[in-house]
Amino acid sequence: MAHRPSRMLGWSASLLSILGSPALAEVSSVDIESRAPVLEGAPFGSAGAYEKLRGIVRFRLDPRNPHNAAIVDLDRAPTDQEGLVEAWADLLVLRPVDPSLGSGTALLEVSNRGGKASLAYFNRARGSSDPVSAAHFGDGFLMRRGLTVIWVGWQFDVPEQADRLRLHVPTARGGGDPIEGLVRSDWVVDQPTRTLALGHRNHVPYPVVDPDHPDNVLTVRDGRLSPRRVVPRAEWRFAVERDGELVDDRAHVHLPSGFEAGRIYELVYRAANPAVVGLGLAAIRDVMSYAKHDASCPFAVERGMAVGISQTGRFLRHFLYQGFNTDEQGRQVYDGLLVHSAGAGRGSFNHRFAQPSRDAHRYSAFFYPTDVFPFSGRTQRDPLTGRRGGILARHLADGHLPRIFYTNTGYEYWGRAASLLHTSLDGSADVEPLPCERIYHLASGQHYVGRFPSRERSGIAGSPGFRGNPLDFLPAERALLAALQEWVEDDVAPPPSAFPRVDDATLVPIGEVAFPRIAGVDLPRVAHEAYRADYGPRWDRGIVSIQPPRLGPAFPTLVPDVDALGNERAGVGSVEVLAPLATYTPWRLRVGLAGGNGELADFEGTFIPLPATEDDRRRTADPRPSIEALYGGKEDYLERAARAARTLVGERSLLEEDVERVIGRAERTWDWIVAD
Repeated sequence: MAHRPSRMLGWSASLLSILGSPALAEVSSVDIESRAPVLEGAPFGSAGAYEKLRGIVRFRLDPRNPHNAAIVDLDRAPTDQEGLVEAWADLLVLRPVDPSLGSGTALLEVSNRGGKASLAYFNRARGSSDPVSAAHFGDGFLMRRGLTVIWVGWQFDVPEQADRLRLHVPTARGGGDPIEGLVRSDWVVDQPTRTLALGHRNHVPYPVVDPDHPDNVLTVRDGRLSPRRVVPRAEWRFAVERDGELVDDRAHVHLPSGFEAGRIYELVYRAANPAVVGLGLAAIRDVMSYAKHDASCPFAVERGMAVGISQTGRFLRHFLYQGFNTDEQGRQVYDGLLVHSAGAGRGSFNHRFAQPSRDAHRYSAFFYPTDVFPFSGRTQRDPLTGRRGGILARHLADGHLPRIFYTNTGYEYWGRAASLLHTSLDGSADVEPLPCERIYHLASGQHYVGRFPSRERSGIAGSPGFRGNPLDFLPAERALLAALQEWVEDDVAPPPSAFPRVDDATLVPIGEVAFPRIAGVDLPRVAHEAYRADYGPRWDRGIVSIQPPRLGPAFPTLVPDVDALGNERAGVGSVEVLAPLATYTPWRLRVGLAGGNGELADFEGTFIPLPATEDDRRRTADPRPSIEALYGGKEDYLERAARAARTLVGERSLLEEDVERVIGRAERTWDWIVAD
């Protein structure tokens, strides 16, 4: 796409602190601490040179404003003399030095656990928390498209690591007294240990308020739905080992006899001083509102898009569900959203004592409020509870609907109940996306693009398969981001949705998946389920009072059906699937562990090369065709791969500039399987 010049003007180079007008936006100030050219001023095509701005953005929010009413405990946060709640966040921006050469559109990445992934995802770059080198900017895809790229902290509890983006929020109070409540932590213990941290994935936890309170209960169980057994209180303590000494610590739990491998442990404990977690939703709202509507903004734009990946894809679904695409002034904020690998989930982004990192998988982080009704953009009625809801119900009412792409890999169908995004709640029928929505299934991909397997380290004993699925769906993500930008900027209709469906039997119950019976490959018998969970009578106000939740009936889980090779039939294809050399499964089973064997491993799939020759196929009794039978040699295969790439370009799921790269990857796969 040739981007259109922006109508906007530049800003003064000498301005180091820009005060936002309360009448225009809820950003009170932006303090630019450093400003530097990107790659010494090298141009990115017609968008010219870029610069990097680093600083702090400060917010002031009015608890009395109806557009802030959804923020749990905002009315209990301390206020300034004007009755406003203050917060501040880390900020990093990449922008054209001459804004008139840019597209006038910003892409805000909602940072996954404080990190920065957009350059790795879209620029084919080496990941970095502070991009400075040519390797960190890759091929400059986002810059060449003239996008202003924004990162801002929204999560209060990210790990204490350099360059992690953080939002600093106040804590809620009950009048003059601390607010107390129940918090839950859980662990799948695969290796024996004596100490466990209360925080998820090294995040900052809520400390226990009173180690001796009777509400503090530790349990153990043998499986995800197995009965819980209470570990007697006298047998454990809140403590951690430091320098060979056991010391009291309110953020760790210690069991002198040891947490046993193969067990699931769960701690419910009493904490105090909940953070106003929902301010993260307001931060993502208000930064883009400020960029669009305040001319003094140092990264002002005309249009706004956001991308969320995994955790933050779920965040964007939550953002939409709770009506945050309308700012305090009643204006639409985002024009387009790319919601990647969120499945049908939302998350712990706006309730009392919320832990935003907790995500809920089939066999870890159990039963947190992630996969909860509603699921689809369209409003549906739950036939069991009578509840009605839809992710976009609020914005259908106010008209502030962005244009939305949902992209999911096969893993999200197995591990994140993605079928509920586009099926009826009983699983019997398809639910069509709304006109503002497109749904794209990245066929046979795992949750992230896996590394190419190592024969020495990745093989699965007794199986022709390898741990991890290297199917590369990022070329499709690049093409779809370009299509979303064109839809937002120029009203160019995007490719039609492509996802597995009930009506053509490409979306089926687990037991009906026609996977080939490959010796040594066990098939999954389970998938992640979304439950009708009861978090207590005040859950509709964002307060959890039942820990762990009571589980009601699960919603049905459907998964994509596969072809004779075991690759998924429906969705957005890839050269790996259209000119196959292997079976790419989006699932991998837990095997050889002390517990949970046969359950799904988090995030990962499996790579199962086809037999190279007919002799190999007969020797292993493999039901799949051999590479020798499919192709007349490497040259024939590469011609087939090139034709597949041309097909994808025609479907707008591959960019012309990426054709050579995907064919090169196909050649590497051939050499790895056949030549080696």
